[in-house]
Amino acid sequence: MLVKGSIVAIVTPMKANGDLDLDALDKLVDFHIESGTKGIIAVGTTGESATLEVSEHISVIERIVKRADKKAFIFAGTGANSTKEAIYLSMAAKSAGADASLSVTPYYNKPTQEGLFQHYTQIADQVEFPQVLYNVPGRTSCDLLPETIARLAPHENISGIKEATGDLSRLEILKKLISDETFFLYSGDDATATDFILNGGHGNISVTANVVPDLMSKLCDFALEESSEAKVIENKISNLNTMLFLESNPIPVKWVLSRMGLIDIGIRLPLTNLSKKHQQTLQEELLKLELI
Repeated sequence: MLVKGSIVAIVTPMKANGDLDLDALDKLVDFHIESGTKGIIAVGTTGESATLEVSEHISVIERIVKRADKKAFIFAGTGANSTKEAIYLSMAAKSAGADASLSVTPYYNKPTQEGLFQHYTQIADQVEFPQVLYNVPGRTSCDLLPETIARLAPHENISGIKEATGDLSRLEILKKLISDETFFLYSGDDATATDFILNGGHGNISVTANVVPDLMSKLCDFALEESSEAKVIENKISNLNTMLFLESNPIPVKWVLSRMGLIDIGIRLPLTNLSKKHQQTLQEELLKLELI
């Protein structure tokens, strides 16, 4: 069984020269546990999985698992555009003690729906480990369609989907196609996450939760309870949700966390630090939210 509520797609802290900063990572994990975050995504897109070496990727998962010490549910990012690599990373995540994997659709090679079905089935067949599918076509140029998700859902090792299109009609289609209530439906879009949960979703895998984990945790809990308080919090952080995507994720969120004194400014090429033209806008929002 997976977890409901707020799940942070945690950044991977780096020093100014790009080296991993595992001490800062420990502090971030503590920050999230203390703030009510229910789950942590280790080395997802926000964690710069595309630029970490395999050994680093696994070491970050191991560090988060150890630091969380069962106080949060740990999903390990294990997606790859090579099925063989995704299987290897999934095995490594299981060995590291993660609770589940998050597997993004293969990027760049643009497989067919049948290719996606076979890709995920082969991973699930070879690794006895809960697997959450991850659909984010805006970044991968690959759209995992609801009908394919419904074909995959009955597999005993495929446990949920992170749907990051921001299209709420996808949720309605998935609810009609998948009757199994143990298959979890997660939003991967902060701007629409409240409505996603209010309409039957189980939680939100969030970038914004890096910055305001307490508010996002409360928002998700209220939405799961179908309380109007969820909309109150959504309105409070709606500008932040938008501003964290002024440039490619995780550029803005890492800049914000550095301004909050939680991490160093490090980020790896080809990503760069936030452009100066956006810094003042985000600075004003942080002051408004009393985060700095």
